[in-house]
Amino acid sequence: KLFFTDYGNAAKVERCDMDGMNRTWIVDSKIEQPTALALDLINKYVYWLDIYLESVEVVDYQGRRRQTITKGRQIRHLCGLAVFESYLYTVNSDNLSILRINRYNGTDVQALARLDNAKEIRVYQKRTQAAVRSHACELDPSGMPGGCSHLCLLSSSHKARTCRCRTGFVLGSDGRSCK
Repeated sequence: KLFFTDYGNAAKVERCDMDGMNRTWIVDSKIEQPTALALDLINKYVYWLDIYLESVEVVDYQGRRRQTITKGRQIRHLCGLAVFESYLYTVNSDNLSILRINRYNGTDVQALARLDNAKEIRVYQKRTQAAVRSHACELDPSGMPGGCSHLCLLSSSHKARTCRCRTGFVLGSDGRSCK
């Protein structure tokens, strides 16, 4: 799945399949300007920053069990969001510090370091990386991912895929080759 925020005409947090199909609104009320998103892949939670409402909130993948983690004026200066173990990590663009926030009580906030020009943060750790299993976009005998000549995008499951073409090309009638 692909998770993303939108604060155009109607602000929301959404998800869809990697090929763009099955687009679903997860959060579409009491949300104004969601600017950063983080996923807890193990427990299947979505965290986001709303800089207009000055809050960090969480829901499950279906948009249920919504909770506010922390709220306050300091949120409007946050950008980027990552989750790892018991903490959320973010960047304070006002003083360029990396912050650690306890994701269960929101009150344990600690500045960890200062970085010039930081706007985003990511946590890379082996336990957060999904195990690779066979999937529909694996290379076929001719070396094409999922048999697609340009792009292979996973669909509704790891066993389904959609072929797409780079800009300037159109998908052929076989659903795999680009012309």
